[in-house]
Amino acid sequence: MKMPMMLTGPTSDDPANLELTPDDMRRLGEEALDRVVAHLAAMSEQPVRGDVAAEALCAPMRESAPEQGASIEAILDPLFSDWIPRSFTTPSPGYLAYIPGGGLYPAAVADFISAATNRYTGVWMAAPALVQLEANVLDWFRDWMSFPPSTRGLLTTGGSMAAFNAILCARERHLGREVRPGVLYTTTHVHHSVEKAAKLAGVFEDRIRHVPVDGAFRMRLNALVDAVRADRSMGLRPFMVVSSAGTTNTGAVDPLDAIADVCAAEGLWHHVDGAYGAFFHMCPELRPLLAGLPRADSLTLDPHKGMFLPYGTGALLVRDGSTLRAVHGMSAGYLPGTPDPDAFYDPSQYGPELSRGFPGLRLWMCLKVFGAARFRAALAEKRALAVQAAERIAALPGVVMVAPPQLSLFAFHVTRPGATREEENRATAALLERVTRRGRVMLTGCTVDRRFLGRVCVLSFRTRQAQIDACVEDIAAELASV
Repeated sequence: MKMPMMLTGPTSDDPANLELTPDDMRRLGEEALDRVVAHLAAMSEQPVRGDVAAEALCAPMRESAPEQGASIEAILDPLFSDWIPRSFTTPSPGYLAYIPGGGLYPAAVADFISAATNRYTGVWMAAPALVQLEANVLDWFRDWMSFPPSTRGLLTTGGSMAAFNAILCARERHLGREVRPGVLYTTTHVHHSVEKAAKLAGVFEDRIRHVPVDGAFRMRLNALVDAVRADRSMGLRPFMVVSSAGTTNTGAVDPLDAIADVCAAEGLWHHVDGAYGAFFHMCPELRPLLAGLPRADSLTLDPHKGMFLPYGTGALLVRDGSTLRAVHGMSAGYLPGTPDPDAFYDPSQYGPELSRGFPGLRLWMCLKVFGAARFRAALAEKRALAVQAAERIAALPGVVMVAPPQLSLFAFHVTRPGATREEENRATAALLERVTRRGRVMLTGCTVDRRFLGRVCVLSFRTRQAQIDACVEDIAAELASV
């Protein structure tokens, strides 16, 4: 019988010691690795939505900070057996809900290396070679998005911080210190994080205009132009348009090229929220779906979506990198400088954080392990699977396809002869719940113009043909019952 493994219990001769022996470090790593590998190997067998009705579990978990250390088994066993399973199984191949985040395994190894070696990458001089790896990743993003060499970027925790920094750039470029008259334009379908980011940047709700959308849920150009001119006539200062390269609700891609024309004519900053959809631009054959994206002044990317990375991996590209540097460039007497700021990327000069981890390593390692060609192939496959799924589901009796996939997300609802909208809403919600309870795929919905829609989003690297077949089969089987 294996004895429990104690790591950090105080000893009588040195109670302040927090160092582990090489054997202890190895055993701790093996205990964690064994559980992680077993968890991932059984991913397809796990319920796609864990038992999240966990109030009775969570209340007794509240505790004071422990005075003494526990065995590693006592720490890891409940984590893997009781707590992780009580959640959405977001890495599941059947997770078609919200917008999936796959979590490529090499990224986990990279995070382990990053945390264990604990190098500081906030300024170039502290870890020049490691910062260069991050700069390489940002340059790769720039090239895939067809942005110019003047582009500079920033790795963030996600789309929220990317949008915040983009709005800061637009605010500084077009408004300076006179922020209050500034007006930002977007649609009601933009991700809510954009409005939160605007507020953080000093652009409040009464200076945000929600431009109407067309029948495909895309921004209406004539309405945008009318709104801009109406605000100017009132003495306000339009300064920014935020469009979407794939909305969360319906996957809609705004007319990016035409919006870029409007922004150029009206002197506005054009930011594209490509958190969900921009990485499809990696695939040359899919670029027409995102026509105009390379003309954006700034672009949000979420590698934890379109590149299948773990959550907490976001990015921002800014066409004129000097604007991003003008917002964040600052130094102090205690900070080392960069020998040639134009030749070498320094994260502290392009973002708000000074203390930071090493987010670039997870991206760099995954791309080095797999190569860009495999990412392009995976993205093209997800698009093809979504198109196929939408065609098959639209053919089922009692289904209305409201938003066919512009990328890899589509939305539909249930209909019945003589049913009211409220009755159809309840039927659609019931269908999603019944399909999810079957345990093979998880679906979620959204409300658009008082209509509840079912959504299917295909963007996990683990989602293959078998999961699409299961999704269609389970929807067909449950349609009659609702």
